[in-house]
Amino acid sequence: MIELSDIQAAAGRLAGQVLETPCVESRTLSQITGCQVFLKFENLQFTASFKERGACNKLVQLGEADRRRGVIAMSAGNHAQGVAYHAQRLGLRAVIVMPRFTPGVKVERTRSFGAEVVLHGDTLDEARAHALTLAEREGLVFVHPYDDEAIVAGQGTVGLEMLRAVPDLDTLVVAIGGGGLIAGIALAAKALKPGIEVIGVQTMRFPNMYNAVKHAALPQGGSTIAEGIAVGTPGRVTQALIERHVDDILLVDEGDIEQAIVMLLEIEKTLVEGAGAAALSAVLKSPGRFAGRKVGMVLGGGNIDPMLLAAIIQRGLVRGGRLARLRVSARDVPGSLARITAIVSEAGANIDEVHHQRAFTMLAAQNVEIELVIQTRGREHVGQVLQALHAGGFQAEEQ
Repeated sequence: MIELSDIQAAAGRLAGQVLETPCVESRTLSQITGCQVFLKFENLQFTASFKERGACNKLVQLGEADRRRGVIAMSAGNHAQGVAYHAQRLGLRAVIVMPRFTPGVKVERTRSFGAEVVLHGDTLDEARAHALTLAEREGLVFVHPYDDEAIVAGQGTVGLEMLRAVPDLDTLVVAIGGGGLIAGIALAAKALKPGIEVIGVQTMRFPNMYNAVKHAALPQGGSTIAEGIAVGTPGRVTQALIERHVDDILLVDEGDIEQAIVMLLEIEKTLVEGAGAAALSAVLKSPGRFAGRKVGMVLGGGNIDPMLLAAIIQRGLVRGGRLARLRVSARDVPGSLARITAIVSEAGANIDEVHHQRAFTMLAAQNVEIELVIQTRGREHVGQVLQALHAGGFQAEEQ
């Protein structure tokens, strides 16, 4: 079992090789959540993820014989990039096995670091099994993404930096996939400050560590926007550390994570992936759990597919009422549409889309149904637009 000294030794090895990322207060998020929020910007690492800490710590400790053999890893993307980047720096061959549906941005970035990428399986567990087969066949050193003491020690350096930057933190909130990050952080934090509370976060779709630690049997599987923590099997090393040092594990759903991604982009002007936003999503979902506390959150990574990000932003605008869809009924006569658009304009909203529907409607034959997608300032403004349409003599409702 690793100790604080192992994490401190890892910090010494990583000095000058990975970035000591900022850990600073977000005043706006603090006002919104009711607690004092400090963000650890691990998405600013060169590979845009904390994962390169563990990868670097593991690779620099390899003996000469293992260096000549080369390394292999399985990953949904961030561990892959960390291993590939530091293997390239150290002159090692790197083979990375990734699930077939890993976002393209992560696959291409991994290849850009000179790694040989193999796409195999639909889950991390399937990718892991194939990676182990290749490791044995080709004599490669297997670098596990989380169930390895050197990896855990490397990730734990995040905790050292957070408490050095903000010594009076009383709560840490950290996403859990396989558990390497939270295991290392919790070990370091509890050793330095025994009274600190460490809270883990998992998605409702992949509660592997929640099930293991709480002896629950929640179902898991399916797609999630937090693919970086979509891990089916908890690590042996990490589970033991989490049971000893982590105080609780919270579950969040897809909508919670989407909301957190949009808020970080809009408020902090920082881009995070689903797994990177998990910590904030838990605090937003359960503000009473953290009220009045000094909370450190790790923004674990920023590698998100641009198409997925575009969809999340639009869905976030819809949830906030800043993009709304209205159904308006009107007489099918010249000038009706012009009157409707004029009313919407005068109410201060902007029209994105207009769709006329004559055939697929239950309205009287002389009427027409008009669907509008409008940009607004929020929920209250949507109500004002509807009131203006009603005052103009139109039947209108939000869909």
